[in-house]
Amino acid sequence: MLLNNLIIADSGRKVNIRVSDGIIADVCLADNVGAANNSPLEKGREGESNGRGVLTRRKEHTEDLQINFTDAIVFPGLINSHDHLDFNLFPQLGGRKYNNYTEWGEYIHKEHKDEIAEVLKVPQALRSQWGMYKNLLCGVTTVVNHGSGSDITDKLITIFDDKHDLHSVGFDKQWKLRLNNPLKRKLPVVIHAGEGTDAAAGNEIDVLIRGNKLRRKVIAVHGVAMQPRQALKFDALIWCPESNYFLLDETAKVDKLKLYTQLLFGTDSTLTGHWDIWQHIKLAHKTGLLNNQELYRALTRNAAEAWGLNSGELLPNKDADIVVAKMNDDTAPDNAFFSLAPADILLVTHKGQVRVADESIYPQIKDKLTAGYSKVKIGNSYKYVQGDVGGLITAIQTYWPQVSFPISVQAHE
Repeated sequence: MLLNNLIIADSGRKVNIRVSDGIIADVCLADNVGAANNSPLEKGREGESNGRGVLTRRKEHTEDLQINFTDAIVFPGLINSHDHLDFNLFPQLGGRKYNNYTEWGEYIHKEHKDEIAEVLKVPQALRSQWGMYKNLLCGVTTVVNHGSGSDITDKLITIFDDKHDLHSVGFDKQWKLRLNNPLKRKLPVVIHAGEGTDAAAGNEIDVLIRGNKLRRKVIAVHGVAMQPRQALKFDALIWCPESNYFLLDETAKVDKLKLYTQLLFGTDSTLTGHWDIWQHIKLAHKTGLLNNQELYRALTRNAAEAWGLNSGELLPNKDADIVVAKMNDDTAPDNAFFSLAPADILLVTHKGQVRVADESIYPQIKDKLTAGYSKVKIGNSYKYVQGDVGGLITAIQTYWPQVSFPISVQAHE
């Protein structure tokens, strides 16, 4: 497969990308490159590796499938480092400011007991499958699912499970015993920590640090109460700003914490955030706590390195997790990236397989596709998505008829 005439979002370079056997085979400079005036995030010259790979001049290839684009940016499939896949049918619950996550949890289980019960009638496997599609439709090709196994049989994206999940010090009564399980000491631990604005939230982080007797690799989620001295004890922090603002009206001090630990990016579930990761990204961008490069890398390269993935960059021999999207304005590609929405996505590939294609490019590829695809409407845009999305929605509605979705399924030939 050859993807032609694309602008790399973080460098402004115009390239063609060749995919073979599920990996990126070549990233070649296209003709008439004019990247120098595009205010790129990462600058370099032709043939210069920047320590991460080499761009070469355009080569001629004969491919079974070629897709041509106009005014489109390309970037690695996004890595959502924190989601609860089976909790993405919930509406946002709470609606007021809390001091910490335990206060919020007690409130919603008391005040929204019936709503929670309605959602939980839907089997976990169906809820998790919708969580997968929620991410895929936004250009996410890897999700780090926090909790029990996803129970998804046909995975269209990478659902990362090579880790040890603990919920939190407050909710997990056996957290210390589980944290110091010698049989799992080689796995990274993922745990909610410091999800609050009060003294209890900050103290919880110290308790967790002291309790890590085996000095295991720990990746914290949220860290709203985290201080720099505490951040030094964690291998990474997953920033979930929309969830934080919804619950606490405050978020982690990532502008300071970035000096002490690696930053990743997550959405959490729709219990506390919008279904669309781009809404989360826009909010994060608006805060100005991270610059464009830092936020972009939290969603791509940094996350791939933290989880040990062969993705996160558009380089030869990396997994072909690729997203192409329409340019929405005449500004630099990095600013175009931060203005995107699901309707703007033209193509999503996961390990070289087409998972999502916009109707504008579908005629170029439909004769080469072998899997079944559903046609869905997102906003005013139509996408072809691998799998039986309509069947999934119907199955969910048999358990919860009142459920609503941000997409609608369309008939197609």
